[in-house]
Amino acid sequence: MRIRAAAAIRSGWPGSTEETMTDLSRRHALALAGGSLLLPTAVRAQAAWPAQPVTFVVGYAAGGGADIVARELAHLMTPLLGQQVLVDNKGGAAGAIGARFVSNAKPDGYTLFYAVGTNVVTNPHVLKSSIDTLKGLVPIIQTTDYQYVLAVNPSVPVNNVKELIALAKKEPGKLTFSSSGVGGNNHLAGALFAETTGIDITHAPYKGTGPALMDVISGIITMNFSSLPPAVGQIKSGKLKALAVTGEKRVSSLPDVPTLKEQGVDLAVTGWHGLFAPPKTPDAVLDRVHKETAIAMKDSKYTGALAKDGLELPPERSRADFTKFVVDEHTFWGKKLKALNVQME
Repeated sequence: MRIRAAAAIRSGWPGSTEETMTDLSRRHALALAGGSLLLPTAVRAQAAWPAQPVTFVVGYAAGGGADIVARELAHLMTPLLGQQVLVDNKGGAAGAIGARFVSNAKPDGYTLFYAVGTNVVTNPHVLKSSIDTLKGLVPIIQTTDYQYVLAVNPSVPVNNVKELIALAKKEPGKLTFSSSGVGGNNHLAGALFAETTGIDITHAPYKGTGPALMDVISGIITMNFSSLPPAVGQIKSGKLKALAVTGEKRVSSLPDVPTLKEQGVDLAVTGWHGLFAPPKTPDAVLDRVHKETAIAMKDSKYTGALAKDGLELPPERSRADFTKFVVDEHTFWGKKLKALNVQME
């Protein structure tokens, strides 16, 4: 029996084991092929991600701090992802328009939100137009840490913070400060500065730091607590006068400008940027974005660009740790905004 069985396998006669095994193998292969075609589109697309350009949406007009850094990061990530990374500006409502656009985008990793921290952690508390950012956006990675510079029009007759406070107290409500929008970090910096120093200054919201700063340069607005990238060049060219930086230490790009604390104001205000995705974006895609962004951030071109504008690299965090950081910030600012009596718009 064993010999005949062996002969039958070798011969390939009709009904032999060889024919049966061949037939089964063919059917098995067809079944596998058919099964792969039935896999969800997201699973098949995920394996080849990215297969097309990726877009960073910035919630402000071109020329602001977030826009400048997003473009530098996009340039460095293009070769790492093997696809072009574009920047799309969707300004308005202190970044809420851009946040909503990304939240509603297809969760395939091709549309990401390059956010200023306030877009995510303060907007839901002060803007009726804001989405629920904790549910509507998925944190990926923090990309910067930074502080602000208090800059005034050169014609304003003050040379330091003490003189600015004295002028504001002499003319309550007359001095103005612009911001990227209600609830934006430079709005909050101005509100905190006014609360801490006991002065009355008038807030003028814009659709981004770029246009908000231009009206300080033109003399329409008195001052701005600007992110550093759009302000440093204007300060060095004499179009703006810097009175203070808002962090715990001076910045290398403006070494002669003292901090608020050095000038007797017990206040420090810092900000951050980060990348976020639409909900339900596959974990594999989020992990790839996190990995390649972390690599790009170590590039000397990126660190050099940050240093030139007074920004710093953030702490290294996993996606889970960054998510916890965002939730904690959201909770903190919810309480602080009530204390500042910043009204929802």
